[in-house]
Amino acid sequence: MNNGNKAFWNKWASRYDRTMSGSRNTYDFIIREIKKTLSRDMTVLELACGTGLISERIAGSVKLLEATDFSEDMIRKAKEKTHSSRLHFSVQDATNLPYASETFDAVIISNALHIMPSPDKALSEISRVLKPNGILIAPTFTMADSFLGRMQMRIMEISGFKVFHKWSTDEYLKYLNANGFNVIKSCIIGKTAKLTYAEANKINK
Repeated sequence: MNNGNKAFWNKWASRYDRTMSGSRNTYDFIIREIKKTLSRDMTVLELACGTGLISERIAGSVKLLEATDFSEDMIRKAKEKTHSSRLHFSVQDATNLPYASETFDAVIISNALHIMPSPDKALSEISRVLKPNGILIAPTFTMADSFLGRMQMRIMEISGFKVFHKWSTDEYLKYLNANGFNVIKSCIIGKTAKLTYAEANKINK
């Protein structure tokens, strides 16, 4: 992963929860949708989990949740919280995962693909570690549809927050399909900071 990008997220780890408190409604929506899909017999991988804002609220809905992030400081903050015995945190690179093929029933990667330099590599690894009927859950900000959304992304970039992929909703869903996933569910939340919630099955070859 990009070392400069990692340095940015390590720097933000100590104030990430406080910053994200303004997005509570968005997180509540994402978590409600995720819980509809998960079940107690599932082994789940979460990529780009940050400080575990989603992890700690969904762990009780699954058999095991392996929550990962490439930022050591994010994982350190996540581990400081009290959490379910079903939840395990570790530092991992989403583009080079250590897990065996066809290990997980579901993979979650929330609000992250658009800020990855090489999301195609992450999707390839996700496809590899998912079981044949596994589910990808990938909510992602897709703000390129509107002028205000594009302006917000520009402001974020000026502050050092790199948005590598400026997708519209349609472009994002087509991107998932082009990288081996069949979208089975999608919906949109928000207007300016629009988020596209997507679930998909991997296309078995």
